[in-house]
Amino acid sequence: QVQLVESGGGLVQPGGSLRLSCAASGSIISIGAMGWYRQGPVKERELVATITSRRSTDYADSVKGRFTISRDSATNTVYLQMNSLKPEDTAVYYCNADLRTSYSVPDGMIYWGKGTLVTVSS
Repeated sequence: QVQLVESGGGLVQPGGSLRLSCAASGSIISIGAMGWYRQGPVKERELVATITSRRSTDYADSVKGRFTISRDSATNTVYLQMNSLKPEDTAVYYCNADLRTSYSVPDGMIYWGKGTLVTVSS
């Protein structure tokens, strides 16, 4: 069974840092783009950052210069380094990935993790 599992969330003070991890496991043939999204209180889910298989990255304007997305192909893991955290960064953070799981199907499918809570508060 293919799954994405996030970790690294928690409570941090404003100005602090956290590093989120998301590991993909199961019968995976290849991984395309991976990304992080978040959903704050009374907000819709929004894109935070994405990274392609060639390491091309994209960020939401609200996190540029503070967050860094990276990936490790050897462990099928995507990371989100979050610095200079603000109270408005408080949200459940979800990772997703474009996973190919079948040789008979050339295209991948988007899988989502269950999320990890990040709370920024003094």
